[in-house]
Amino acid sequence: MPSNDFVRTVSRNFRVLVIGGSYGGLATALALIDLSQGRLARFNCNPDAKAPTHRIPIQITVVDKRDGYFHLIGSPKALACEKFASEAWTRFQDIPGLKHPNLSFIQGSVSSLDFKAKVAHIIDAETKSSRSEPYDYLIAGSGLRRSFPTVPQSLRRDEFLKEAREHMSHVKNARDGVVIVGGGAVGVEMAAELKILNPEQKVTLIHSRKRLLSSEPLPDEFAERVDSILRDTGIEVILGQRVIETTAVDTKTGGRVWELTLSDGQQLKTGHVLNAVSQSIPTSTYLPKETLNEEGYVKVHRSLQFSGAIPNAEYHWAVGDITAWEGIKRCGGAMHMGHYAAMNIHQHMMAECTGRKPDYQTLEPFPSVMGLALGKKAVCYTPDEGTREGEDLMNTLFGKDMGHTICWNYMRLGEAC
Repeated sequence: MPSNDFVRTVSRNFRVLVIGGSYGGLATALALIDLSQGRLARFNCNPDAKAPTHRIPIQITVVDKRDGYFHLIGSPKALACEKFASEAWTRFQDIPGLKHPNLSFIQGSVSSLDFKAKVAHIIDAETKSSRSEPYDYLIAGSGLRRSFPTVPQSLRRDEFLKEAREHMSHVKNARDGVVIVGGGAVGVEMAAELKILNPEQKVTLIHSRKRLLSSEPLPDEFAERVDSILRDTGIEVILGQRVIETTAVDTKTGGRVWELTLSDGQQLKTGHVLNAVSQSIPTSTYLPKETLNEEGYVKVHRSLQFSGAIPNAEYHWAVGDITAWEGIKRCGGAMHMGHYAAMNIHQHMMAECTGRKPDYQTLEPFPSVMGLALGKKAVCYTPDEGTREGEDLMNTLFGKDMGHTICWNYMRLGEAC
């Protein structure tokens, strides 16, 4: 890194608004702080990269509906294990890596944007009052809207811990077992986690298609390996059957069980039902239709700038799950996007300050890659290595906490900025 003698400070001050405080949003904010201070971005993996030669005064504001960072990919474990639930959600104010004078947080949601004036209208999560927040650059990283139990619905850490404890109690006290409806990535991980943590409990996974993970662009071998691991763990897997009716029945002891009718007429009785088939919806309602594709995802260039026909499009960027991007969406991809967005925004800032043409980095489509944590084993697929599984692979991909420590350390959230 160059010494301060070779780092010039420009007088222009930039206001940056980041919508979403998860993997993509935080990665963008933290990398941008590094670059603005004349340092290499913390995620840099290019040995030939050179640190910036200018310091740029910036003020970053992150807006998120939650009061903290929640490790989303650890949701199946966080909702099943009280110890991990406490670790998986950390309030923004308690994260050392986010304590920086140029970084602040607003708990709330963006209701609309004025692209021409570059002003965001924000609804405060507690008071429900509206405020206007001007900005010079905006990064949309608010992700997808997912229902419970895919992700918790709480907005505060204390509420989430209560939500998780109630969920654990329902699972533990389900007298006739637990049924999970939906054999996608969330469903299979949830089934495995519940069985590992509650080995005496009967766990049944029902999927409407003939193979698990049927909506993912992955080979049959991967789905078959997942199926085999679940069955070996003691989970009953029912494929090719749709749940067409769910009826609550009160018992003589004052409890409640559920009677499920499947498409072949089969009936099941269970003490608790978890629906893991809900469709994830982009949280893009604050954006005009000109910026979105038909499914509600943000249209972007390879630089991650908005590509829609809107005023000041070059000052608006998108990262993470909300983007219209090829390939399977993963937290690693969201953080990678954040790094690229930060580098390119910094280039745009430098161009405004120096008059030089920005040298943008362009992102390539994500490959069809997936890794799943299934109890004690992990199974993954990559185009180069095919399908692999094992306990050693579990440690490599997820560690002991569903990848929480891996993501935390990658973003250096435990280190002061």
